[in-house]
Amino acid sequence: MSNSDSDLRHGSWPPPTDAKPIPPSSWAKKTGFKPKFSGETNASDSGQIKPEPQPQLDLEAGRVPPPANGVVQSNNVTIPVSVPVVKDQTVKKRRDSDGVPSTNGQANPAPVTDQTPQVRRTLRHEEVVDGLVVDDEGLASRHPHMKYELRDFPGLVPISVYGIQHFVSMLGSLILIPLVIVPAMGGSHEETAKVVSTVLFVSGLTTLLHINFGSRLPLIQGPSFVYLAPALAIINSPELQALNGNVCMFVYIKLHPKVFKKIFLFKFQHIMRELQGAIIIGSAFQAFLGYTGLMSLLIRLINPVVVSPTIAAVGLSFFSYGFPLVGTCLEIGAVQILVVIVFSLYLRKISVLGHRIFLIYAIPLGLAITWAYAFLLTESGFYSYQGCDVNIPASNMLSEHCRKHFSRMKHCRVDTSQALKSSPWFRFPYPLQWGTPVFHWKMALVMCVVSLITSVDSVGSYHASSLLVASRPPTPGVLSRGIGLEGISSVLAGLWGTGTGSTTLTENVHTIAVTKMGSRMAVQLGACFLILLSVIGKFGGFIASIPEVMVAGLLCFMWAMLTAWGLSNLRYSEAGSSRNIIIVGLSLFFSLSIPAYFQQYGISPNSNVSVPSYFQPYIVASHGPFHLKYGGLSYVLNTLCSLHMVIAFLVAVILDNTVPGSQQERGVYVWPEPEVARREPAVAKDYELPWRVGRVFRWVKWVGL
Repeated sequence: MSNSDSDLRHGSWPPPTDAKPIPPSSWAKKTGFKPKFSGETNASDSGQIKPEPQPQLDLEAGRVPPPANGVVQSNNVTIPVSVPVVKDQTVKKRRDSDGVPSTNGQANPAPVTDQTPQVRRTLRHEEVVDGLVVDDEGLASRHPHMKYELRDFPGLVPISVYGIQHFVSMLGSLILIPLVIVPAMGGSHEETAKVVSTVLFVSGLTTLLHINFGSRLPLIQGPSFVYLAPALAIINSPELQALNGNVCMFVYIKLHPKVFKKIFLFKFQHIMRELQGAIIIGSAFQAFLGYTGLMSLLIRLINPVVVSPTIAAVGLSFFSYGFPLVGTCLEIGAVQILVVIVFSLYLRKISVLGHRIFLIYAIPLGLAITWAYAFLLTESGFYSYQGCDVNIPASNMLSEHCRKHFSRMKHCRVDTSQALKSSPWFRFPYPLQWGTPVFHWKMALVMCVVSLITSVDSVGSYHASSLLVASRPPTPGVLSRGIGLEGISSVLAGLWGTGTGSTTLTENVHTIAVTKMGSRMAVQLGACFLILLSVIGKFGGFIASIPEVMVAGLLCFMWAMLTAWGLSNLRYSEAGSSRNIIIVGLSLFFSLSIPAYFQQYGISPNSNVSVPSYFQPYIVASHGPFHLKYGGLSYVLNTLCSLHMVIAFLVAVILDNTVPGSQQERGVYVWPEPEVARREPAVAKDYELPWRVGRVFRWVKWVGL
């Protein structure tokens, strides 16, 4: 008897029969997919259709790794290999602390016991697709790490609770940006309260639009940190900084050929109108990319090695703003950071009624506790100094003692804001509430480039979230449709006057993984709750009264998390490859170094700059190295080259698409083919437009299934 016959007789698998194999289903026919016998894989797979596992070489050392489960494939026959085990013990699948499967890009090892492992065979009418058992009708089983998936509806009460929880857990991402840009524009606490209410209203409205007519994934839309740096650059433009704080400007509006109306605008309103115009033009460009199908072509250049440093650079770009502002009242700002760290790390596994409240609500709980602590310090007279009034400007104080402690009184006391008292109980945000937008081509061009960066951010969010909640990743047409609707959403944000565009928040993926809630119905109900909350003016006033030092403490944590979320996209590629390491390293380094050159160019150490030190990186347009004949073009080049995310994107996209590398090594995103997706009922139900709207636009092949 030959050796091969002996292997077959003594192996754990019966010898193969000569019967003709059952033809695979339609999806497997088109893609050449071969099922994995173990039926296990990572939920964080990059959506690629992988062949039958073969022994893989170490990309750096050239070694073949040992078998992880004690089984070797030889000539399509599984041969068990003796592996020393401890009796009555099993090796469980590794999962991270949030309950999400390991995301190292390799299949999870099968359980090993003291007996020969019993591997589940799929039935004759089933196939294995990315770890899910899929029948002939294309209906996939539930992701094991999710409570509710995309189309689940367990009932009105539980789904409403989960929807509100989803938005509360992301409240920091929704409210912190207005607390930064409105004071930078010279706005008062009253204007801050109005902008906060407007942001909540627009976020709820655009989330409903995106879930119904965009990508249809449960992704919250809101003011992204991607827009913060260019907004601050526009705010600190030379022509806008020349305006005096609260000195009003008279503007004549032509109502009739012979009738003019004279109105006055504060500095805040004028800058807001400039931002509105730039956001509207930039967002229209994003909508053009999506609805014309150009985004379907651009995504060929966008892969995890590009997305990762681009998003990480967004978080790293604000290092000059974070802790320097925390240091103005260290005993409160440092406590704010420490409390959030303790909740999100040390107490993250504590569950109350089945919910990890400290991990899910780390930001709201940390804010409440630190605010209460600061209130006790204020009421106990810790920041009260005899004869000193915090409402009197430091320049008007006669006492040297009061001028010395003015900074502590201003930044540490929690009773200096009158936003809550002055806010009305009810206020409905409406379009053009700050006046007619002002359009300047140089600012609009900057926002056009920024809208491209937000699209890159959204591509990564679409892919990662779809692997958690949907049957398959979206098709290129669905992705283009989502990007196009994000452009429309940002146009609405520009009309309402939020100060930033509206885009998919990067924090969505983390929130879905932690809460294990992926139902789009829950997010829709939460968006309705957000719209109702925005009408309550007192809530906006309450948020506007958060002390600045506490906002800075929360932002330090949020920006650090944003950097980590960006880098986590490398798990879809070969993170240990020297090619990818060098590309990501160069992208991150030059994203910090090149903007630093532009920001420091032409500024002497003893120069008298009128803006605070943490805003100095955003005044580059007035002193950058580009001084061309056309001043507007110099403004655009100096501003874009000072934005960290733009440099990171340019370096990464050029290197990743020119340096040779395999698709597995690069982690190339694989989006399902439209023809195949249309034949899968599960995919069609996930991404089809509701109320048969898709049938009206079936001729637009590039923005749908």
